[in-house]
Amino acid sequence: MKEKLLCGVDLGGTKLSVGLVRPDGALVDKVVVYDHTEKNEEGICLQIRDMVHDLFEKQHIGEDHIRGVGIGFAGHLRFAEGVVITTSNFPRFKMKNFPIRQMVQSHFGVPVVVDNDANAQSYAEFLFGAGSAYDTMIFLTVSTGIGAGLVLNRRIFRGMTGTAGEFGHTIVNPHSDIRCGCGNYGCLMSHASGLALPQIVRKRLKQGAETTLPITDSTPINGQFIKQGLDAGDPLCRSVVLEYADYIGIGLYNLFQIFNPPVIVLGGGLMNWGSLYFERIKKKFYTLAGDMLYDPIEIALAQTGGDTGLIGAAALLLEEP
Repeated sequence: MKEKLLCGVDLGGTKLSVGLVRPDGALVDKVVVYDHTEKNEEGICLQIRDMVHDLFEKQHIGEDHIRGVGIGFAGHLRFAEGVVITTSNFPRFKMKNFPIRQMVQSHFGVPVVVDNDANAQSYAEFLFGAGSAYDTMIFLTVSTGIGAGLVLNRRIFRGMTGTAGEFGHTIVNPHSDIRCGCGNYGCLMSHASGLALPQIVRKRLKQGAETTLPITDSTPINGQFIKQGLDAGDPLCRSVVLEYADYIGIGLYNLFQIFNPPVIVLGGGLMNWGSLYFERIKKKFYTLAGDMLYDPIEIALAQTGGDTGLIGAAALLLEEP
């Protein structure tokens, strides 16, 4: 009999994707929807069930052909219980204290594992990507938000509750006047995430920053907008990218001091800003580390591509007990 497949679910605030993955990390097939945020918690669990069954039918297989279902979820979880603590990624509801693992498990006869999406992404990079040559790896995702996945001695480190790795809420500028969604000032999230871009850019404009771009009150300012401005040589976008890189470099330095890892892998949408951004991050990190860097540390880009979350969710089923 062929080796059983892994079923992965990437449940985010924008899209819901379900896929079948081989144990070597190869994606067999997937389905993606964007209407899940219109449903309630139970409705989403039913939608996951139906999408899995649709893939079974498409691939002419049954539940006995999969090892289990792994779910990467964009929010805080009590991992041991499989319960959502809270999430800010779903506009219609908060899923607060929702037993997501139990609800999905009720529809399947195979094991269901649910974890934070950054943990899932990190495990994909650890098994199949830039961290595969190491036993310890730190993964930092820089996208709409900022989070970290900590793989220490081949195990995901989740902490007491399951929320370890919320690195976007470490404070990198205690004198900042920018308030993060968590309520604190000076978080890395509020200085270097996609979510913070509109506030950062408009603050710069009020301070008289020069730009060649037609920016109005209704202009959507996101990572793609900054990338387009960067490619066009816009001075405002370039300065934002460099400042963001410096803050991420500070974040990497803090991770280095806490964990002393052999490799830190960077992923997420903002890494698409390119070499100027990536090289500035590394320069800031190595400048700060200086003579405290006694052994080489690799700063690497993620390798598992746009389906990292989906592959990582499936890979949760491979974690050793």
